Amino acid sequence: MAYKDHQLSEEKVFKDPVHRYVHVRDRVIWDLIATPEFQRLRRIKQLGTTNLTFHGAEHSRFNHSLGVYEIVRRIITNFENRAHWNNEERLLCLCAALLHDLGHGPFSHSFEKVFKLDHEYFTQQIIVGDTNINKILEMVSPGFSQKVADVIAKTYKDKLVVSLISSQIDADRMDYLQRDAYFTGVSYGHFDMERILRVMRPMEDQVVIKSTGMHAVEDYIMSRYQMYWQVYFHPVTRSAEVILSKILHRAKELYESNDFTFKLKPTHFISFFEGNVKLDEYLKLDESMVHYYFQEWQDEQDDILSDLCERFMNRRLFKYVEFNPNLQMKEWMELYQLFKDVGIHPEYYLVVDSSSDLPYDFYRPGEEEERLPIHLLMPDKSLKELSRHSDIVESISGKKRTDHKLYYPKDRLDRLEESSAKKRIMEILSSVKGH
Repeated sequence: MAYKDHQLSEEKVFKDPVHRYVHVRDRVIWDLIATPEFQRLRRIKQLGTTNLTFHGAEHSRFNHSLGVYEIVRRIITNFENRAHWNNEERLLCLCAALLHDLGHGPFSHSFEKVFKLDHEYFTQQIIVGDTNINKILEMVSPGFSQKVADVIAKTYKDKLVVSLISSQIDADRMDYLQRDAYFTGVSYGHFDMERILRVMRPMEDQVVIKSTGMHAVEDYIMSRYQMYWQVYFHPVTRSAEVILSKILHRAKELYESNDFTFKLKPTHFISFFEGNVKLDEYLKLDESMVHYYFQEWQDEQDDILSDLCERFMNRRLFKYVEFNPNLQMKEWMELYQLFKDVGIHPEYYLVVDSSSDLPYDFYRPGEEEERLPIHLLMPDKSLKELSRHSDIVESISGKKRTDHKLYYPKDRLDRLEESSAKKRIMEILSSVKGH
């Protein structure tokens, strides 16, 4: 029997708090899960620093990846023998679902911003590079690894396959919304996934939803909206991300200077600082390694690096006020100078952070990024774009919400001796709260 068709002698299951069970019968999937590259995802948290806000958010990219695989497995089981579905794509869909987050680094998006990295690029490199993952995929058929990488890159020729992994209603989002809600303990992220899976239908280039399932999709979109503002963009989590990014910036700055010697040389960060990260170096750096450096750097000679690391490790986060730099540039410039005057480095201790989200949008010709809409399959077999039929979705379509916060170390300001500069800082911070 060909490797791609090989089934385990009995079905394996992973007990899962969200989907109850994750079912594995394919030898290929079982072998992929066992690789070092996939097991590494156990050491990458799904929600980065969110556990400093919601203490239950300790789940990993490993959990989530299994969950996305399970949802796709269930979707394509429902698709069997339906028009437009090619069952030859079954294993490709399962592999892409399982491996879609393979390239995430420690603290994911914060880490990427600092070092200008792209986790999707590294996901593809792990899949097509000299890895255990690649060896298994190539055993399916020569070139199969490239197909999996193409699905994740959204360049694969069968757009229906791509839409299962990446669209406005895909297995990735359906898993992380429920999983993140479960582990953070909030109620926002719950929706009727069972109903959505039942009303999904394959079309030529995307999944569509039977019109009878519209209300379940409305619930899903509102759940996503709530999760972004109540969990993903929580200001306390963002405070931890600000400190994390400033630690990495400071360590890079010290590494590049000629007059500083680390007590603990940042060996695992050097290729990141120098901008020439090789795949094996990328795979070695997980969150346990980053925590080790931060723990040790608390004792470094540099006051800024040691203070930021101590804050991160012991959750002494920055306070924040509402602050829009576009409207309050004068106050920003004055604060920047005042922080210098009182001996607090504004580059590291005065940070504006902005978050924005577009809960649902449909493609508008001429935009840089296509946003394929969610289509409803009407009783007469015609397709209707969701927001044209749903008043709830129409009310939030295309509406981008942005939130700005100014982060600063209130404890350090409180410890300053009384002075005109300190008084003025406090006046500005008090006044901008009302904007």
